Amino acid sequence: MQTIDLSHSNYETGLPSPPLTLGKLERIYHLYNRRELISPDPLEFVYRFDVSREREIAGFIASSLAFGNVPQINKTLAALFERIGKSPYSLVCSASRRELTSLFHGIKHRFISGEEIGLLLFGIGRVVKEHGSLGNCFLKYYSNDDGNVLPALMGFVAEMKKLTNRDLGFLVPDPKGGSACKRLNLFLRWMVRNDNVDVGCWSGIPPSALIVPLDVHMHRIGIEFSLTKRKDCSMKTAIEITEGFRKFSPDPVKYDFCLTKLSMLKKKSSQFS
Repeated sequence: MQTIDLSHSNYETGLPSPPLTLGKLERIYHLYNRRELISPDPLEFVYRFDVSREREIAGFIASSLAFGNVPQINKTLAALFERIGKSPYSLVCSASRRELTSLFHGIKHRFISGEEIGLLLFGIGRVVKEHGSLGNCFLKYYSNDDGNVLPALMGFVAEMKKLTNRDLGFLVPDPKGGSACKRLNLFLRWMVRNDNVDVGCWSGIPPSALIVPLDVHMHRIGIEFSLTKRKDCSMKTAIEITEGFRKFSPDPVKYDFCLTKLSMLKKKSSQFS
């Protein structure tokens, strides 16, 4: 596979030096936005399943636990999905809260216990049984007039809290608090966009409404390429960086995976101009 010469790149990000241009972004996208490059991204666990109703649940689980170092994330997810079995949909729709919290007893991901993971799946199940799917629930709160998915995200999280009858805390952060909600926005990217990487399980929500999944790495990219001057990893910063990418594409989250992948690879090959 042809790669990009990083010999004159920013050391921290592994990306070509500024200025950022549409030509540079498109070349990175076509080189690195490939299905075979997904691993070790948690998204690979979604591809274990073939139908949308399974994939959206697998995606919500995988994205919710996508924090910490990558090997540990994948180790936790491998253990979880081994216990979940062939159908996440059947499990969350049939198991009780007690059964789910018991099923994951002994599993721990950093400071998150197996019981908390079981409660997350219980909440997913309540939403699915109430609305038919996670996507239907999200669409209930989405309006094209809103400009982006933030109001729908607030409604979706509030609905899950209501149906679960408790706050799911760190696993499902509340956007009302100003959090960038990186993992929720990552989940939405997987569900809404449809290309060689993102699975595109949902319809009715345009990619143009998505918000960049903002972490420390993407924040550094945003500052490096003058997409933001904000110093915090907040929702306001995520939206500002999203608007910066919108100047290059009406699908502002299009470049999220490939920019991250390029930074991870940091390989040197043909000249990137």
